[in-house]
Amino acid sequence: MKKLTVRIAAIASVLVFFASCSSTPKVTRVDSDTQTDLSGYWNDTDVRIVAESLITDCLASPRVAQFKQRTGNTPVFIIGTFRNDSDEHIDTGIITKRMEAAILNSGKAEFVASSSERDEIRTERQEQQSWASEESAKALANETGADFLMIGSVKTIVDRSRDGKTATRTYFVSAELIDVETNRKIWIGENNAIKKVISTASVKF
Repeated sequence: MKKLTVRIAAIASVLVFFASCSSTPKVTRVDSDTQTDLSGYWNDTDVRIVAESLITDCLASPRVAQFKQRTGNTPVFIIGTFRNDSDEHIDTGIITKRMEAAILNSGKAEFVASSSERDEIRTERQEQQSWASEESAKALANETGADFLMIGSVKTIVDRSRDGKTATRTYFVSAELIDVETNRKIWIGENNAIKKVISTASVKF
């Protein structure tokens, strides 16, 4: 009886070992620019395509170029609200940061801190008035005002077959550039190049 108990315990230990091995995920590292479409939903490749396309179009806008010709200054942008109006969770902050980086790296425009970032910076500047040396404390009311506000949104259209085995997801990402002083819209861009056909045994949305 004792030998049987020991044997059962040994078999159970082996089964637990193999079960833990089979549940261990296999991880493969790939280049960050590698296109991976696992679910058919929004992913990092879509962010890159949209950001590059919209910013290229924005910076090529005649009105943006005319601003520098007219004033002699590099236009200053600020990011406003970028809404997610799609049917899935999309972190629009990743899109706006990618667009901000593309604009800054182009050298054709500059950015000032967003409204959420400004509060933290202003707190730091205010504290410097009391605690930093007179030579290093940064002056108050010396911020750079933005010339243009960029806003945008992400929307989706889903179409699926009657048998539920095939579906298409089309993403419409739009952005607008608005003159802060006059409220005039000087550029509107839309990217609808993201369209995916998803085929499964049963597609559910």
